[in-house]
Amino acid sequence: NILIIGGTGTVGQALLRSILKDSPRVVRIYSRDEYKQFILQEELSHHMKAHNNLRFLLGDVRDEARLDRAMNGIDIVFDLAALKHVPACEYNPFEAVKTNVMGTQNVIECALKNKVKRVIYTSSDKAVAPTNTMGATKLLAERLISSADYSKGHDQTIFAAVRFGNVLD
Repeated sequence: NILIIGGTGTVGQALLRSILKDSPRVVRIYSRDEYKQFILQEELSHHMKAHNNLRFLLGDVRDEARLDRAMNGIDIVFDLAALKHVPACEYNPFEAVKTNVMGTQNVIECALKNKVKRVIYTSSDKAVAPTNTMGATKLLAERLISSADYSKGHDQTIFAAVRFGNVLD
């Protein structure tokens, strides 16, 4: 059982298409973008009719209660939700903090509460030596993920982070 948070973005859609090849029991797509969810449902309607293993959930990574419900019964979480555009984060820095940092902490807390087996957080090459708000918030989120894995106590959840460079096409 898989949950893709931010699953309607470019990376989320590519990941979803790859995961579906392995016939998972269920994949939940969690996104706050109703329009992108609609388009993706239309594109995958043939798959949905044949397999009935896709669920589309509207929600925001900032909403811990909604995220908790979405994570119920999930084994693997891919956290792709983020504010990723440098200018948007520069002009709206606290929005970047709320999504990229506080949202990541929500993922961690919900994963531990729901006994998720694995959480894979996607970061950015801009987190290497951040010179902007986006990179700084992604670096801090990476630190939260590392800290969660280090300090989880007896919980079995594995937390990991991966960095992507710029993604084209």
